[in-house]
Amino acid sequence: MHTRTTAMAVAVLALVLSACSSKPDQPDATPTATATATPTIDQAAARQACVDAWADVLQADPDAGLEDEPVPCDGLPKGDRIDRYMEGLQQRNKANRDRVAACVEDPACTSVPIP
Repeated sequence: MHTRTTAMAVAVLALVLSACSSKPDQPDATPTATATATPTIDQAAARQACVDAWADVLQADPDAGLEDEPVPCDGLPKGDRIDRYMEGLQQRNKANRDRVAACVEDPACTSVPIP
């Protein structure tokens, strides 16, 4: 009986020790994903820089088209090209409307021909 108890104690002790032994230099078995907001901010800033560049290009040349895509747009998704172009066009139009409105308010302004 004493032999059985000793054998059982050794087996339990072996199981406990083998369950507790883990190597600290081994990576965790379950990978964890870490999400950061930096890529989103960088993409948003890059997209806005592209829209601003489109506004500048369209202000300088009203006939500029999609084939005249400015350098800041390089590397951005192609599926969003038309949207960026249109936002640049709207931005350019707003700047022109603001310029005309300011000129209308100023009686000394002669930069915008008013009939």
